[in-house]
Amino acid sequence: MKHFYLLLALSSFLVSALPAAAQISIDEVNAEQEGVTFRDRLKSTPVDVDYFSLARYKAERAAIRKERNYLEIKADLQGSLTSYNDSWIAVSGGDNSIALTATLFLKHTFTKNLFTVETIFNAKMGYNRMRVETTNDDGSTDSNGVWFKNQDEFDISVSPAFKMSKNWSYGSIFKFRSQFVNGYVSRTEQERKHLKSTFMTPGYLDISFGFTYNCPVKKFPIVINLSPLSLNATFAESDWIRRRQVDKDGNEIKPAYSCGIEDPDKTSKYEGGSSIQIDFDRTFGKSNYLHYKTRISGFYGWMTDLGQKNKIRDYTEYRLAYEKWLSGGQNIKDKPRLPIHPTVRWENTLEIYATKYIKTTLNFQLYYNRAQNLDVQTNTQLLVGLTYTFKNK
Repeated sequence: MKHFYLLLALSSFLVSALPAAAQISIDEVNAEQEGVTFRDRLKSTPVDVDYFSLARYKAERAAIRKERNYLEIKADLQGSLTSYNDSWIAVSGGDNSIALTATLFLKHTFTKNLFTVETIFNAKMGYNRMRVETTNDDGSTDSNGVWFKNQDEFDISVSPAFKMSKNWSYGSIFKFRSQFVNGYVSRTEQERKHLKSTFMTPGYLDISFGFTYNCPVKKFPIVINLSPLSLNATFAESDWIRRRQVDKDGNEIKPAYSCGIEDPDKTSKYEGGSSIQIDFDRTFGKSNYLHYKTRISGFYGWMTDLGQKNKIRDYTEYRLAYEKWLSGGQNIKDKPRLPIHPTVRWENTLEIYATKYIKTTLNFQLYYNRAQNLDVQTNTQLLVGLTYTFKNK
């Protein structure tokens, strides 16, 4: 009976579900495939990843400056000392003395493509102190140590040039030479009336234009400058030195130091002509313990000599004419003159290095300027002292 009721219930459920199933229907869907595209409405902007670096810029500029510029500085301090006590002097004799010499050398070279500018500054200053016996007005004598200048000179040169080929260039050379402080007649004569030289009295200016040859052989580094057009100027700015000085009674206080300028009313003299300059600078040895440099320069004022008046070539005839001129009115326009002679200057320096900072130096100079002195002037020095050299490359 239970099974009958169960079957009846299932049959009733199925009959009631049929109408509900008939109410659910699914229509047919036609799904077509279409291409899908995406549109990017944002504009693209290129981004440069390079940026300015101040440190890199400074490093590049420093490298360029070092490549274009060469700098060399050399400073020397040399001297000697001799000292005796009174007992030694009383028995064996002797003289206490001190000698000091300071030199400074500076060289700068700027190079850009075919253009080069070389600047050289060279200065020397030396003093020595020795005991000198002086006589007082009452006849007594005193012995005092007196400082006296024995070397005083500086020169500066600027040489711009353009390179023509591997070994030849053309350009100009500007050179100026004078001294720093006053120069006197002797150690015991150092008053104003004994003054014979000072700054710009004399002073020398050389301007030349020509061609320069650089020897390509490293073992023979010779440089030859030939200047067909040159100007030589001599200056004497101090009237006290240039003129003869007398007191109110006509007694001579000091003679005239004309520095080669004949007319005492003029402070300068100019000559035109040609010049030559030869330089040799080389070090020897693996450690460069030996250094030798020499320079010989000459100037001949042939342009000025062509137009010179009252010129007498024979020296004997010149002396007779000069003495006659002295006994006459001494008009500067009528003064007899010798032909202009070439001016020659030869400088030699030999340096022997014991260490990097100690060296021995031998200097020899020869100078011939007939307008100043008829004889050849020479100067020799042997020095030992300290040295320091700086080079940027």
